[in-house]
Amino acid sequence: MHEFINQDLLTLAAMMLLTGAVGGLLAGLLGVGGGIVIVPVLDLVLASMGVEPAVRMHVAVATSLATIIPTAISSSRAHHAKGAVDMAQLKHWGVAIFLGAIAGVLIASRVTGDVLSAVFGVVALLVAIKMLLPLEGRHIAEAIPSGPGGQLLPFAIGGFSSMMGIGGGTLSVPTMTLFNFPIHRAVGTAALFGLLISVPATIAFIVTGWNVPGLPTGSLGYVNLIGLAVIAPVSYVAAPWGARLAHALSKRHLSILFGLFLAVVSARMLIRAFG
Repeated sequence: MHEFINQDLLTLAAMMLLTGAVGGLLAGLLGVGGGIVIVPVLDLVLASMGVEPAVRMHVAVATSLATIIPTAISSSRAHHAKGAVDMAQLKHWGVAIFLGAIAGVLIASRVTGDVLSAVFGVVALLVAIKMLLPLEGRHIAEAIPSGPGGQLLPFAIGGFSSMMGIGGGTLSVPTMTLFNFPIHRAVGTAALFGLLISVPATIAFIVTGWNVPGLPTGSLGYVNLIGLAVIAPVSYVAAPWGARLAHALSKRHLSILFGLFLAVVSARMLIRAFG
């Protein structure tokens, strides 16, 4: 029995390590903070551990957001070194993304795991379609909207991102490119958006998940500290590798890679929600 438990823990640790490595690589490559990988994988891992469906997706989302904090720091530093972080855009959208992230957690704490999975799947599918279509050089406007109305976009990005457990790049990158924003600068700037989303959202998930029944061992609110301890260090190390790779790819190749990956993830989460 003792050997079985040890083997089970080793397998779980190996899965978490692999999740962290892939998540970190994609964080640097696509500016997505790794959450687009970590959430569906954690959902599967928690299911195999017998965690109740009522809280499983919440724990996956919250833990993913916590792991994004060091990953976003590592990825944004790497992109900033290459001059790919647009500070003007960061100031333009930063506050609205921050507030949207908090609003998203407040909504997430009041809905079921299947609702969170459905939101994740639908949004990921829409973004995948946009990135896969041959829209190179096409956009809906010459510049990102300004003024109060223009703040609705980053607020929605922050809200949906915190509900999905992602760093913001999944939504902010395609949104910015629709407004004639260069994709490499969009990816680099999105890495910093991930920090503005992950920090307040993680704190909010700890508060809203406090004393909720059925949480797995080692949880602080909805954030599982065991998953955080294993995934975060590996993601932090792997993020700069992805950032270097991103600047070696063409714009079209980067868009196709982003879209294909999101399509696969979307299918998995929609099956989780409606299957």
